[in-house]
Amino acid sequence: MSSFAPTSTSSAGDRNAQFAQYDAPDAVYFPGIPAIPFKPDAGPNETMVYKTYNPKQIVNGRSMEDWLRYSICFWHTFRGTGADPFGFPTLIRPWDDGSDSLANAKRRMRAGFEFFSKLGVKYWAFHDRDIAPEGANLSESNKNLDVLVDLAEELQKKTGVKLLWATCNLFAHPRYMNGASTNPDVHVLAYGAAQVKKGLEIAKRLGAENFVFWGGREGYHSLLNTNVRRELDHMAAFFKMAVAYKKKIGFTGTLLIEPKPKEPTRHQYDYDAMTVIAFLKNYGLDKEFKLNIEPNHTTLAGHCYEHDVTVAAAYGLLGSIDSNTGSPDLGWDTDQFPMDIKNTTAVMKVVLEQGGIQPGGLNFDCKVRRESIELMDMFIAHIGAMDAFARGLLCAAKILAEGVITKQVAERYSSFDSGIGARVEKGEATFEELEKFVLENGEPKRISGRQEHYESMINYYV
Repeated sequence: MSSFAPTSTSSAGDRNAQFAQYDAPDAVYFPGIPAIPFKPDAGPNETMVYKTYNPKQIVNGRSMEDWLRYSICFWHTFRGTGADPFGFPTLIRPWDDGSDSLANAKRRMRAGFEFFSKLGVKYWAFHDRDIAPEGANLSESNKNLDVLVDLAEELQKKTGVKLLWATCNLFAHPRYMNGASTNPDVHVLAYGAAQVKKGLEIAKRLGAENFVFWGGREGYHSLLNTNVRRELDHMAAFFKMAVAYKKKIGFTGTLLIEPKPKEPTRHQYDYDAMTVIAFLKNYGLDKEFKLNIEPNHTTLAGHCYEHDVTVAAAYGLLGSIDSNTGSPDLGWDTDQFPMDIKNTTAVMKVVLEQGGIQPGGLNFDCKVRRESIELMDMFIAHIGAMDAFARGLLCAAKILAEGVITKQVAERYSSFDSGIGARVEKGEATFEELEKFVLENGEPKRISGRQEHYESMINYYV
């Protein structure tokens, strides 16, 4: 969300001319870069082609494009500057003058749709404040949004790119320093509600298939000044109001909550998938929401890469995936592009098992490294990640088709398929029955978990 000032020492007139060339509707933002081709025989140095991702290839009866539903996030890709707490911006885009003007916002959006189209991606996602500058008050902010939504609607129709999901930035502005829906001041909660009201309206207008809530500041830094129960009650009330307004305006998209354990707060209420599921069930919201899982957040919670994807799917609540990764050795949210085939295989196995991820998708909530400063790097990063998930899809399809691992996992739990085990699963067994079973059958046999055997089998497929 950071902005930067142009570093050029040229005159204001020269700078205006430099950026004016990108104001035309037919301006080209990525000259010399064609639509990315599929070239399965490409060598290791050819990184501007798809080697595996072939959108029309049929896998398990459906196209790759249908299984994978790739989406580009607007915030990192077109608002990221490479700045971090220790360094100034490094990603200087030729069309971006660093201002919060509507003209600059329009240039960014036109550049975005050229990028989506050349990659061949069918979806995008944004926060409200990504696409339009915040005004001096809510009315002005909403007017700015309307201008950019007009352009987005035009570009969606022109390119065929659809909106996977929209969301509201309820964490960056200073008013949200103590949270939005969990803020101790109802005035701030009301402002967040008004912002989400507008967000749902533009999501409906642009045909968004989902709407995401990420509680970046919904948590605490200290329990000394926090009433946890009241804050969670208020958050639930906020979500119930969002559900009511969604239905009132006829928005049919799925509402999603994105878990994250920490950062920017010390502790966030949407810690991980199981925490969010418990929250939804406790407040009677589990029929109204699903989860948008980001694996980098999952690893921050101390779990393995695919854990939250697996848990959410196990309860029928996996709605979408923010497809990224992190560096576990660092311990913070690095939003890297996913390139590990074992990780993508694990995720796609879950997606295949649940029959797809529609109306969600695989949204690349990723940012190029601050050292990757060329426009071509933006393409290479996405192409590599898309190929990684395509390979993961093929590996997962083979695992499920051959059924070796699936069969052995089923055999591991076979004692619950009949007899006393089946009664336990159905909730019919009693302690007295189980005591009688042990008295009649004696000490259980120890059975190996064979973890290394399963790890070796996965390596065979990957």
